[in-house]
Amino acid sequence: MSLPTPAGLPVPPLKTIAIIGKPMAAGIAQSLSEIADFLVATGHDVVLENETALSTGMTGYRQMTPAQIGASVDAAIVVGGDGTMLGIARQLAPFDVPLIGINQGRLGFMTDIPLERMMPLLAEMLNGKIESERRSLLEGVVHRDGQPVFNALAFNDVVVSRGAGSGMVELRVDVDGHFMYNQRSDGLIVATPTGSTAYSLSAGGPLLHPSLGGIVLVPIAPHALSNRPIVLPDYSEIVITVISGRDTGVNFDMQSLASLQLHDRVVIRRSAHTITFLHPPGWSYYDTLREKLHWNEYPSVEGQLK
Repeated sequence: MSLPTPAGLPVPPLKTIAIIGKPMAAGIAQSLSEIADFLVATGHDVVLENETALSTGMTGYRQMTPAQIGASVDAAIVVGGDGTMLGIARQLAPFDVPLIGINQGRLGFMTDIPLERMMPLLAEMLNGKIESERRSLLEGVVHRDGQPVFNALAFNDVVVSRGAGSGMVELRVDVDGHFMYNQRSDGLIVATPTGSTAYSLSAGGPLLHPSLGGIVLVPIAPHALSNRPIVLPDYSEIVITVISGRDTGVNFDMQSLASLQLHDRVVIRRSAHTITFLHPPGWSYYDTLREKLHWNEYPSVEGQLK
C-alpha cells in the first residue's frame, strides 16, 4: 500500500535503501554507520554506493554503482551538501529514485535534514510520515556544424560563460524559434526553479518556487543594463549561439564542462526526467528559505537606536 502525502504524491514502501555520502568528509563515516545500523534494526535492506564504501571503509553491506542503485532500491539517503546531492540526483534521475537529503554541515536547500536531528526524523519518515515533491531538470545539447557533440543534464542550471582571462562574450538567444536578443555579457544562466536559489540568485535573478513550471534566464554582468532576467514557460526550447568571444564554455551544474567554439549552438529544454525529494512531516520550502537567506534575522534594538 502506498503512503499518501499532503501533495497527493504516493510514496511506495521503502524496503531497500541506498546510502550515499560525500567522499572524505570529516566525520561522515560515523554518521553513515549510524544510519545503516538504524535501517538494519528497523528491517530495511541497506546498499552502499561504491565510492561511499571505498572512502569510509564500511563493510558488510552490498555495494553498487549509481546505475545499479537506480535499478534496485526504493529510495536513497544522501549525506553531504547540496553539491553532493546535485551530483547523485543527475545520475539517478532516469530511474526515478526518491531522495532524502541529510546535511553534513550547514542547512542546504536540497539536503534539508540537519545532522543532529536525522535519527528521529528518519524514524518518522520510515513510519510513513513523509512529504514528497517533484523537481524538474534541464537537458542541454551542444551542436557543432549541425552535429551534437556534447550533452548533459542539469538540476540547477546550464551556464554559458566567457573564459577567466577573456573579455565579454556575445551570445544570440532564440526561444521556440523566435529571436530574443543578442547579448554582450560575461555569460548567461539558464536555471530551473531549484537553481533559482543558486548562481542565478547571486547574479540578480528571481526566486521561483520549486513547484512552478518555469525556466529562468539571467545575464551575468551584461553590457547593456536593459538585459534583465526573464522567466520563460518550462516547455520552451532555448537556443544559445556563440557569436563572438574567446575561451567560452558551458557548465551543467558546475560539474560537467564543455568548451565552445564560435557558432556552436547550445539547445536547452526541460528534461523528461524529474527528481523526487522526500521530506519529514511539517517540512516547508519557506522555512528553508528563511533559514538560508536569513529572513528571520532582524537588527537588534540597540542597532536601531544608534
